[in-house]
Amino acid sequence: MAHHLLEGAKQSARARDADRLAWYRRTTVRDLTHLSAGPHIVLSPCPADLLRSEISETAYYLIGPDTNPSPPEALGLVRAAIAFATEHGFGTLLTQHAPVICLLNRRRLDETLHSWALTRLPGTVFTDYTAHPEVLARDLIHEAAHNWLNDALAAYDVSLPADVNFFSPWRGTPRPIYGFLHACWAFSLTVMYARKARRSATGAVAPFLDAHLRQQAVQFAATAECLDQALAYVPANEIRERIGRAVGKVVGPP
Repeated sequence: MAHHLLEGAKQSARARDADRLAWYRRTTVRDLTHLSAGPHIVLSPCPADLLRSEISETAYYLIGPDTNPSPPEALGLVRAAIAFATEHGFGTLLTQHAPVICLLNRRRLDETLHSWALTRLPGTVFTDYTAHPEVLARDLIHEAAHNWLNDALAAYDVSLPADVNFFSPWRGTPRPIYGFLHACWAFSLTVMYARKARRSATGAVAPFLDAHLRQQAVQFAATAECLDQALAYVPANEIRERIGRAVGKVVGPP
């Protein structure tokens, strides 16, 4: 949340908006509890309130003086999703690496769900959602995994070469090591979660998770020959072994 306040203050100063800058300077985390669902801040901005910058076309949203609490149904959905994630072993990941959850567009299960995270707002997750908390939990885990890896790479001062590429089956195109390893890591956690969640899933969620697992099995099979080569570029043993173990768990039998 401090990143939201800092980024907002910076933008307000550049725009010479004294009133908005004053709000960002005096506001603390304690002042934002009205936006929370347990340990998480939950945001439900209008599409028109999303921002873009000159350095990235990826949309984002900043907490500000005009931010309203999310509706009760959104808070309930997030609480239920966090409960599912916690039940299956991912509660700490979400608490530490997805403390700010920004719900975007409500979709059907048969529609594409978009989600992302930004390095400028560590700990914030932006995601579309459905009426099913089991599915929201999957996408929160995926984006929290990206935030975790960004923090880990920064903590160990890891710099990956930008000119070495590996084919990413998730994008269907060669990607730099950074993006390739991010995909391997984040999708491995969604597979672990989906395998556990599938055991108790009912209704439309069950075939949805089945389809996710089938799709990921194909994707990970396509990375088998180059993952070790990509991991060799990571000098930090802890990160290299963590990613390797995670992928090893999902390429084997459930």
